[in-house]
Amino acid sequence: MEKSNILIIEDEAKIARFIQLELQYEGYNVDISHDGREGLNLALQNDYDLIILDVMLPSLNGMEVLRRIRAVSSVTVIMLSAKSEVTDKVMGLDIGADDYMTKPFAIEELLARIRVCLKRKVNSTPVIEDDVLRVGKLIIDEKRHIVAYGDENIELTKKEFDLLKYMLDNKSMVVTRDKILERIWGYDYIGDTNVVDVYVRYLRSKIDNKFNIKLIHTVRGVGYQIKDEEE
Repeated sequence: MEKSNILIIEDEAKIARFIQLELQYEGYNVDISHDGREGLNLALQNDYDLIILDVMLPSLNGMEVLRRIRAVSSVTVIMLSAKSEVTDKVMGLDIGADDYMTKPFAIEELLARIRVCLKRKVNSTPVIEDDVLRVGKLIIDEKRHIVAYGDENIELTKKEFDLLKYMLDNKSMVVTRDKILERIWGYDYIGDTNVVDVYVRYLRSKIDNKFNIKLIHTVRGVGYQIKDEEE
């Protein structure tokens, strides 16, 4: 089995080295950076399966590093912080972290969370065949602009189609309303921000409610997430 590639961005050298040794013992390929800006460059220039990202970093703090990573990548990110405030956790998750751990932590728990995140990534990777995005029984054919659940076609407007595809491209990740507005309606959109909620309701009506399933989930105070029925 191919080894997963992990990047540790942590300014405390002893902690970073300790995590690195444990991960290497578990069979992972591991790179380390002690600086936010350098870590960001590594994250953007290399193909990592998972990034362990500290919040307090020199040059560029972890939240900003995560924000810039999420602008171009859906790589799995676990944030580390000495802060235990709920607001910090919410901010990290809101920006796009997949998990959040507070220092000090047991290395066994970190390893377990890494295994879960990597397994989730493998299980949630959409299968693409000839321009067809397939997740569970839900299929999107971007080239022919077709959406189907099983053998039944689903009629969607262009905005509904674009929103559903964006959520599936980020499957199992929480996408914020602001990010949806930017990607689907554009940076210059000045209308009602509730338009996202309205279109999510449209999708639920045409997919979840119609087929008696639950694919689209609301993450209160953050945004929306699309997951397989069994997740």
